[in-house]
Amino acid sequence: MNPPRVSILVPCYNAAPYLRATLESALAQGGGDAPEIIVVDDGSRDDSLAIARGFEARGVRVIAQPNCGAAAARNAAFAASSGQFIQFLDADDLLAPGKIAAQLARAAREPAGTALTARWGRFHDDPARAAFPDDNPLFVDLAPRDYLRRYGSHDCMMHPAAWLLPRAIVASAGPWDERLSLNDDGEFFARAVAAATRVAYCADAVSLYRSGLPASLSAQRSRRHLESAHLALQLIVDEMTLLDDGPAMRRAAADLAQRFAYDYYPAAPDLVADAENLARSLGGSALRPLGGSGFQAVRRLVGWKLARRLQVLAGKFPG
Repeated sequence: MNPPRVSILVPCYNAAPYLRATLESALAQGGGDAPEIIVVDDGSRDDSLAIARGFEARGVRVIAQPNCGAAAARNAAFAASSGQFIQFLDADDLLAPGKIAAQLARAAREPAGTALTARWGRFHDDPARAAFPDDNPLFVDLAPRDYLRRYGSHDCMMHPAAWLLPRAIVASAGPWDERLSLNDDGEFFARAVAAATRVAYCADAVSLYRSGLPASLSAQRSRRHLESAHLALQLIVDEMTLLDDGPAMRRAAADLAQRFAYDYYPAAPDLVADAENLARSLGGSALRPLGGSGFQAVRRLVGWKLARRLQVLAGKFPG
């Protein structure tokens, strides 16, 4: 019996320097039927569309659309797909050989409705030098409520390429929220986890996250992106507490809100105030801001907000 077919969905915007390597990693997955690979070019202004079309002879399907954002590109790719399992893959990330095969093998031993994750690492230029956060508290099998508790309580990222999702989970979670740019992935995968019966971690499946790109969404701090991160926070907290409104989940949600406050002050004081109010409404957070010994010493004297402002000023005007 052949394994189920997998659709690899690649949203692409101005990813010309990286797209070839990404698509080669998708084509190299092998095992059973060849995956269905769909690239949705989201109005790229570089050579991305031409590069993607160069792979059509190897079975890659290419869809071009005006620039609508990554969430819209993923939704278009999913609508065009037919696979029983869905692999989201950003156009600058990579799948290690055998990643999907390892997750399919695990899926065959799991109950229906299981979401599958992988071991993932960050790299800049050389994927062979990727750093793997093996202390990641999400690198273990978990029930959905426990996964979301750990996500909220720790500084974790839900790397899109790490997941392999049954099509039914993606359909149940609903479309990617096209209002969002920053943290649209965190918001979507929070819904996917909530729609799953369990989350199975596959240590022998590996994906690679290209980090440190100045044009990446995660590096953006425009007002629009900050508002997106704030809306994503609210939606994730709603998803967490809808799944489980007990004290442990509320503490985890409060930690998530407080971490937003630490991350985005002083760039957006109004959004930070909203996040702090949200944390208090959930029962409060004991989370402390990250920072070196100097920052922590100043924080204890003058409070974290003034300490953060002084830290930002020192960064801009080193003395």
